[in-house]
Amino acid sequence: MAERPAVGYAMREPNAPFERVEYDLGAPGPGEAIVRVAGCGVCHTDIGFFTGSVRTARSPVVLGHEISGVVEAAGEGAEDRVGRAVIVPAVLPCGECELCRSGRANVCQRQVMPGNHIDGGFATHVRVPARFLCELPDDLGDYRLEELAVIADAVTTPWQSYVRSGLGEGEVAIVIGVGGLGSYMVQIARAAGATVIAIDVDAARLENARALGAAHAVDASGMDEKAIKKAVRGIVGSAGLPAVGWKVFEMSGTAAGQQSAMALLSFAGTVGIVGFTMEKVTVRLSNVMAFDADVFGNWGCRPDLYPDAVAAVLDGRIDVRSNVETHPLDSIDDVFRMALEHRLRRRAVLVP
Repeated sequence: MAERPAVGYAMREPNAPFERVEYDLGAPGPGEAIVRVAGCGVCHTDIGFFTGSVRTARSPVVLGHEISGVVEAAGEGAEDRVGRAVIVPAVLPCGECELCRSGRANVCQRQVMPGNHIDGGFATHVRVPARFLCELPDDLGDYRLEELAVIADAVTTPWQSYVRSGLGEGEVAIVIGVGGLGSYMVQIARAAGATVIAIDVDAARLENARALGAAHAVDASGMDEKAIKKAVRGIVGSAGLPAVGWKVFEMSGTAAGQQSAMALLSFAGTVGIVGFTMEKVTVRLSNVMAFDADVFGNWGCRPDLYPDAVAAVLDGRIDVRSNVETHPLDSIDDVFRMALEHRLRRRAVLVP
């Protein structure tokens, strides 16, 4: 009999139906935990893995890195975690290397990413390092544990971008791509006291962004970066907003979005590249020098930033519920099909 049986849905090759698999996680080793999955979000990265546009570190693999659940068992040194509701960070660093010690744990070169380096959360259970699990308070308010799964990436990745950018009261935040990640970036920027300008090619997403706190919206359908820049300048001028120091967050993960983000670089401004694409873009990097501007990339989120993001969700600054929809885990093939056909209006969370 298996010591720690799990049921998951493995991806054996791109674009093929998921395979239901049963496997033994074994007893957790020192510093490890076995988490009973409450919910696991379907991220844009999972879609990339599924289509083959982004390669996983191992194959076959059970995908899924936006995980919430309860610790069922723990190894030596992590016993106090048992019974705790947790968020599993999408990037689990080693905590000991030079990058971790210098405050850049999110890009630890020995990191473990569920659903990539190890079997992930599209399963009943996961076995993960316990050190950086984010413990949740006993009182989750009106939230169900599975709804909070998206904190693991969709909320915390924009949160780290916000922290990294230094965005503050009275500034202009331009969010390009207001889907899964971008909808949370809008809320985080608004909660920081910034005036948010949302840019997208999807009218429904722009309408949702307004409902979440964007003061202005630009429908970029059929527009090039010059037209987008003109539209933004028009908004800034008519609203009496600062004409410099814009904080631009590229969340769409498209070449067009990245081109637009760099075109919107302002004097003393900042561009954060948060969305991912394999496409190449051509930009004039001398603008970064001439504008004395900053450009940064964002990979996941440092585990030490998770508690603040959780607090922002639970105290209402960030609305998760209106942006997620739950589906049974065994409907995974249908959910991925809907995602590929752009028929999901909210972040899907798969529930075992």
